[in-house]
Amino acid sequence: MCVTILSYNSTMTPEQVLKDVFGYPSFRPGQKEIIEAVMAGRDCIGVMPTGAGKSLTYQIPARLLKGVTLVVSPLISLMKDQVDAAISVGLRATFLNSSIAPDERRARIEGLQRGDYELVYAAPEGLEAGAGAALSGAKLAMIAVDEAHCISQWGHDFRPAYRNLKGLKARYGVPVLALTATATLPVTNDIVEQLAMAEPLRVRGSFFRPNLHLSAYLKTGEKAAPRPGTVNDTKNSILRLVQGRKGQSGIVYCLSRRSVESMAEFLSGRGVKALAYHAGMDNAQREHVQNAFKRDDADVIVATVAFGMGIDKPDVRFVIHRDMPRSVESYIQEVGRAGRDGAPSDCVMFYSWADVMSYERLVSDLESSQAEWHRSRAREMFRTIDRRSCRHQTMAKHLGEEMAACGASCDACAGLDPVGSSPMVATAKKMSFGSRAPSETAATSAGNSLFSKLKALRKKLADARHVPAYMVFNDATLMAMTAQMPRNEEEMRQVSGVGPKKWVEYGEIFLAALREG
Repeated sequence: MCVTILSYNSTMTPEQVLKDVFGYPSFRPGQKEIIEAVMAGRDCIGVMPTGAGKSLTYQIPARLLKGVTLVVSPLISLMKDQVDAAISVGLRATFLNSSIAPDERRARIEGLQRGDYELVYAAPEGLEAGAGAALSGAKLAMIAVDEAHCISQWGHDFRPAYRNLKGLKARYGVPVLALTATATLPVTNDIVEQLAMAEPLRVRGSFFRPNLHLSAYLKTGEKAAPRPGTVNDTKNSILRLVQGRKGQSGIVYCLSRRSVESMAEFLSGRGVKALAYHAGMDNAQREHVQNAFKRDDADVIVATVAFGMGIDKPDVRFVIHRDMPRSVESYIQEVGRAGRDGAPSDCVMFYSWADVMSYERLVSDLESSQAEWHRSRAREMFRTIDRRSCRHQTMAKHLGEEMAACGASCDACAGLDPVGSSPMVATAKKMSFGSRAPSETAATSAGNSLFSKLKALRKKLADARHVPAYMVFNDATLMAMTAQMPRNEEEMRQVSGVGPKKWVEYGEIFLAALREG
């Protein structure tokens, strides 16, 4: 096994950094093993669900190791938010990409070579275009490759530029950490090979996220008689679902640009703060929509799959698929954008065999073997979701994990029929063993007057600083405040997500709001 000897610039332990910098009391499953591996100089691949805290597995070593950590991130639109989030907890971070003016780029490169930064983010295309040369004069401590499934031609988001990352390991001689939320065993093996990783530690987290309530309903058409598990009016079902979650952030995915625009117009015309997003819009329009969503100026984004990977928003409370996703991996990735803060969230899919036929038409111009591969994945998605067995168990099994039925976190296990009279509004029903459906918990929290007050305060502070609201505190932290009701600094610092820098910037302000009640 190849191990690189690394040097340290801190006497702190990873546990101390977790608590004293980020404000979290304990590691989530898989985090500590990954951090210890890269700190020991070992390559590592982490396959962990969205919301499992993958970013901490390179941010904590970045604080502890002597040198800079390079983070390869797929989207330029995401980098600024990633850097702002890192800076908000006190990390020294920057990014290099084509959006930077030449003078600013030069200043950042000089700072990088002086050792001013702990973290530097770059896209794989940027490493080819010049960011790689800028790193040659810097002391690299480790390399983290985010969304690593993009390197595999068998992955659902293959990016050719990721293939050229193979030489990084040999060039810099530092440990490589590959991270992804969705990778089957063949894709995982391909990532290891393509990044030339040396006997890496493989950490595979559980893909069961009990805070996500999964449900799926067959679209039957308006003439069909409704029955449990089906809907014959998808558009109004989505409207009822969204209206039942007023003020919450959500994404509605549609198959085509035309259906995106139609659905967004339909929701907007009925009082929903909804915006459309698709690849046919120009960069300025897309950036406007992303910023409106991140800053809570829009509640709902109606989008094609072009929207998502570039959004680092932890408080998305629902994800709705108007049409069936193109594959099981795509579905896992897309619902994974809900509830990243750990708070209860709803994921509802409407699907039909007509969706499968639509995908077949979309890939008809591809080379025959590629077209057949895409067709088989769409058919597999239909068969998988049409079984009406435990949703979480089925998705986990697809990624190689065996788990028991979830019990209450999907429609099949909870025995809920959200279609009935007003299905989509009131998924909240009592469970037979006395617990509450996740959506009921979410609705209760969101309806709490103190929680709403804290959300309004958060937005006011975020708007004044021109940052997304969740960079002040995420929903889970606000919920914890309303539950724990801290009355002084010591108690506030015990709330998960309140680190020292957040305390200095916002602690007293939120304490005052809590005291007022």
